[in-house]
Amino acid sequence: MKNVWVVAKKELRTYFTSPIAYVVIMVFLVLVGFFYYNILMWFNAQAMQMAQNQYYYSQININQMVYQPLFNNMSIILLLMLPLLTMRLFSEEKKIGTEELLYTSPISVNQIILGKFVASLLVLLAMLALTCLLSIFSFAYGNPEVAPILNGYLGLFLLGAAFIAIGIFFSSLTENQIVSAILTFGALLLFWVLNWASNSAAGAWKDILNYVSFLQHFDNMTQGILDTTDVVYYVSFAFFGLFLTHSVIQSRRWR
Repeated sequence: MKNVWVVAKKELRTYFTSPIAYVVIMVFLVLVGFFYYNILMWFNAQAMQMAQNQYYYSQININQMVYQPLFNNMSIILLLMLPLLTMRLFSEEKKIGTEELLYTSPISVNQIILGKFVASLLVLLAMLALTCLLSIFSFAYGNPEVAPILNGYLGLFLLGAAFIAIGIFFSSLTENQIVSAILTFGALLLFWVLNWASNSAAGAWKDILNYVSFLQHFDNMTQGILDTTDVVYYVSFAFFGLFLTHSVIQSRRWR
């Protein structure tokens, strides 16, 4: 773990001594803040209308009406932002010629991959933690349930971890960071829309497409449903992305 942390610290230093992390975090927070403000304004308007009828007023649920659409919007923003965070992790090593030096160091390939993965996860964690400040307004003027919110954030973190693992894999394939980001975005978008394709499928194919899609598992978590199937799915997807990265690097080392 010591070597993993050494690599992670190096990557974190690179992130925060260049504009990458600051730009990604700033754009993410601005977009999340914009969506939160608009969703909250819509919720207030709906609440005022529903307050005129006692039955409808009792049906108001801030978790469903504010946080569920907010988490869905945040997931789409992560789909756009995280490829920019991972595109340089291995591509830059190739471009500047430090790849061979890195792979011949005493640190193993697994530790290098995990170190870069941990660094990206910490940046993701910082991004999500900063958005928690928005909840101050929700708790100040409303009474949301804490458990579904925490479950939604867990879903965002697991979803982001899967995104990062796939981004690291594509970064290991090419020295061009732009190509890496585009390939990552394309792959993530494909797994995102598989849920839509399942609507026109039938039988076993429908179940398979639903299970493989990111969206199906994430929707469950935004609704406050904590199912081990969803957690296992994201952890397995992240592991598979890191495994593919390991295979690519090992094949290159033995050429």
